[in-house]
Amino acid sequence: MRTTGRPPSANGASSFHLAWEPVPPPAHEVSVTLTIDHEPPYRHLVFWALQVDFSTGWGSAGGAHLGLQWNPLHPGSGAVNWGGYDREGRVLAGSRSSLSSAPDNSNTRDFAWSPGQPYRLTIRAGAERGHWTGSVRAIPRGHEQVIRDLYVSADALVRPMVWSEVFARCDDPPVAATWRDPVAHTARGPAEPVAYRVSYQSEEAGGCSNTDVVRTAEGIRQVTGNERRTPAGALVSLD
Repeated sequence: MRTTGRPPSANGASSFHLAWEPVPPPAHEVSVTLTIDHEPPYRHLVFWALQVDFSTGWGSAGGAHLGLQWNPLHPGSGAVNWGGYDREGRVLAGSRSSLSSAPDNSNTRDFAWSPGQPYRLTIRAGAERGHWTGSVRAIPRGHEQVIRDLYVSADALVRPMVWSEVFARCDDPPVAATWRDPVAHTARGPAEPVAYRVSYQSEEAGGCSNTDVVRTAEGIRQVTGNERRTPAGALVSLD
């Protein structure tokens, strides 16, 4: 059990994931709504994201993640990230974002998100073939902020999941994010998962033992610094 100290993982974070079940067919657009309960009371990086793999007719073309960050390198620690890797592990190239970036990071841009505010994260096929657009919109009436396009020769988005990646100590004060309304838009129409399959970074891999997944009326909540009641491998229903 690891409930204190910094995660000794390779990247210094403790991560936990929610994979969509059933896995939707290949899609041209995937989206989900994220609400962060409150600002983390520390200066460590926290990253909440929607992840997809890129698919081609002959296999994988890599993957990418779109989400919000609590990142002390950015003004007010607010940031948004849309970045990924090709199948060889190389960072994907992309268009220049209209958003500024205090550390001049192509993937991570300044973004003043608000706790308690739902944000719609959307990844979709861009206007040009091989362009994939990431955007964020405050709901219900917010402006859709396009982050930028990533460039990858792919036909579809596959294997969506959402996750939290926390670079804080295992015994730091809890932070939580709630996910709801996941949907993939496919050639056959919208496809919505009925459950999430839960996974945690193992203690052997450096993960914290006190991360948990909780089903609430508002959605499925990922929380740190909490007694784990939902085991790895569990299916958490979205009904």
